[in-house]
Amino acid sequence: MSTRPSTELEVFPNPKPTRDYTIRIESPEFTCLCPKTGQPDFATLLLEYIPDQRCVELKSWKLYLWSFRDEGGFHEDLTNRILDDLVTALDPRYIRLTATFNVRGGIYTTVEADHRSPGWNGPVPARTA
Repeated sequence: MSTRPSTELEVFPNPKPTRDYTIRIESPEFTCLCPKTGQPDFATLLLEYIPDQRCVELKSWKLYLWSFRDEGGFHEDLTNRILDDLVTALDPRYIRLTATFNVRGGIYTTVEADHRSPGWNGPVPARTA
């Protein structure tokens, strides 16, 4: 296999840092393990952000998400950890991560976390359905 999971998020310079614009990345194949049973959990992640100086490189995003496949964690913790890693790598003006987990035991879970850069007062991107 030529690629492996990675915990590193690569970035590249924002091609238009003077403009507020929204980048949306939908990742429908996120997997992790239930910390109680060890069974797989599946989710769709929707990343929405307004970049400042850096954007996330998509292959590194895919490999980063892959690194959670054999890791256990509560949905709330994983969502916030991923958001924290993105904030550290990107230092965006605004970022929101929505994790919609598949049904488990008759219960759907959606966790949404966001971050706004101090001093940035632009409009928050409208939620997409």
